[in-house]
Amino acid sequence: MEKEELRKELKVSAIENGTVIDHIPSQNVFQVIKILNLSEYQNQLLIGTNLDSTKMGKKGIIKVSNKFFRSDEINKIALVAPSATLIVIKNFKVTEKNKVEIPDYVEKIVKCFNPNCITNNEEIPTKFTVIDKNELKLRCHYCEKITAGGNITFK
Repeated sequence: MEKEELRKELKVSAIENGTVIDHIPSQNVFQVIKILNLSEYQNQLLIGTNLDSTKMGKKGIIKVSNKFFRSDEINKIALVAPSATLIVIKNFKVTEKNKVEIPDYVEKIVKCFNPNCITNNEEIPTKFTVIDKNELKLRCHYCEKITAGGNITFK
């Protein structure tokens, strides 16, 4: 009898249409799922974390069938996983592949951490200027308080 070859990879079915979020830092995968509300998503969703990556050491990946992200959702991904790549799939083929970019301005998706800010007391949409993309610091347009990456709360 021949020695059976060891299987070293698990193959996952390709998605016909949708988006793959690749190169997510492993520790941020579940935060990306939360901010995009993917736990409520009814179509096929594949989540991988702590996968080997030559570029990152370990990475996460999320495949979302039949979903194409809006710019506000992409901005959320960029704030949580700035190393992520979005891969758009149509008819089983890659049609777009882009690294997410932290925007210069963030509107309506992040809450100001200052409880006295007008945006936390009246129906006014939040606006922030990103003042540091490496350390991730946002300055509120209204109260000018700075929210650091670890204190970011999404609306």
